[in-house]
Amino acid sequence: MQRFVQLALDLLGMEPSPALVPSPQRPRRVRRPSGVDTAGNAQAAPLLFEVPVAPPAQQPSAGALPSVPALPLSQVFQPGTWHHPRANRLLRLPSCEVAYEFKRGKRRTIGLTVGPEGLSVRAPRWTPLGEVEAMLHERAQWVLDKLQQARARADELAQARTVWTDGALFDFLGQRVQLVLDPAHGFAQVGAVLEPGIGDVPARLRLGLAHNAVEVQIRDAAQAWLMRQAKRVFAERLDHFAPQLGVRYQKLRLSSAGTRWGSASADGCIRLNWRLIHLKLDMVDYVVVHELSHLRHMDHSPQFWEVVASVMPDHQQRRRALRQAAVPLGE
Repeated sequence: MQRFVQLALDLLGMEPSPALVPSPQRPRRVRRPSGVDTAGNAQAAPLLFEVPVAPPAQQPSAGALPSVPALPLSQVFQPGTWHHPRANRLLRLPSCEVAYEFKRGKRRTIGLTVGPEGLSVRAPRWTPLGEVEAMLHERAQWVLDKLQQARARADELAQARTVWTDGALFDFLGQRVQLVLDPAHGFAQVGAVLEPGIGDVPARLRLGLAHNAVEVQIRDAAQAWLMRQAKRVFAERLDHFAPQLGVRYQKLRLSSAGTRWGSASADGCIRLNWRLIHLKLDMVDYVVVHELSHLRHMDHSPQFWEVVASVMPDHQQRRRALRQAAVPLGE
């Protein structure tokens, strides 16, 4: 019947009434499960989304409304605000989503760890998933606060990263130093010499490299000089504090650990991260005293902290300053 009416209207040159224009189909409701694990098991009530659906393909007629395309899935299912690179579970909170790494193991309690990569959760093998998720919801604000702090810390470290080029600035014992490529300089030391700064002019580290040296060459030469200075300074500070603490260390080794400033072993070996040489001497001294004190107590008991405080009463302030130091350990 509609076709005969349309034909008559076409003969009379009239526009069809709105009632005759095909209307877009109603959106269909798509179910998306909440809290799906790697096995695809839904752990909570499904969440519904309205997904616009385009009408079937057809030849457009005069006055017909354009079809409404379906939204891409990337616009419908937004990724979590916080996403661990090895995430295998998803926590939905009122304000955001947290994709986190979940593992089971030989442990007695549920453990939460927030680091540069995001949230990691460890749980005993016998703990139900519901109990794990209940704990995450209970501590949601703590998790979000720690994630925000980790992201801010990562931004600080990214900004602190040195781009090793001619004229680059970096810190040496808390003071700014400018890198200068000078292939014609007559070096008294092998490969580099440090010239003190004057007033607002920073000190200069002159490297015996060509002006067209690539970044990796400049970085390796500069870091080799920094490591030599680190070994010299660390040895001086160890020799200064060891007698005060009543201990003797046997060996000093430089470390390039990505997450630790230092360590001590029962055989008297002290390992210190060479990147400490970027920081002020009071922070270097804190790490030196901390590790030497472990030769008295190989733990962090109250007795250990008493040993630290015996030569460094302000160790807590120095420890906080060290935690806030923006030195990219993985550089």
